[in-house]
Amino acid sequence: MDKTVVRLVCVAIVATLALAGTSMDQTSRIVISSIVGLPSFVLMIISRRQLGKSFSIMPQARALVTTGLYSGIQHPMYIFLDLFLVALIVALNCPIVLFAWGIFVVTQTLQSQREERVLAASFGDDYAAYRSRTWI
Repeated sequence: MDKTVVRLVCVAIVATLALAGTSMDQTSRIVISSIVGLPSFVLMIISRRQLGKSFSIMPQARALVTTGLYSGIQHPMYIFLDLFLVALIVALNCPIVLFAWGIFVVTQTLQSQREERVLAASFGDDYAAYRSRTWI
């Protein structure tokens, strides 16, 4: 199955769980949001640091980062940012913001596809091998 389809299915599942989470009492929402949000925030910061000088706003092929969180996940910054934002939406009880988050995720998906094209063009077989051994 195409990894983009897998990403979007995961997003739909997370959004559904988040929507259900907003119907919980305040204490439960805060506890669950903290359990998801705090580790996600930390992992997002770690993934950004692991990118080092390879980080850029516009897709560039400075280096192929395949260690740390990137050894198993192609886009950990996006994934952990998304989980952090969903946790925040649940904590603040803003289910309507899930729609905006969904648009944000679609934008990230398009950006990740652009990044993947740049990396494939620059790193060829090395990138293909990396992509085949990573999840999402």
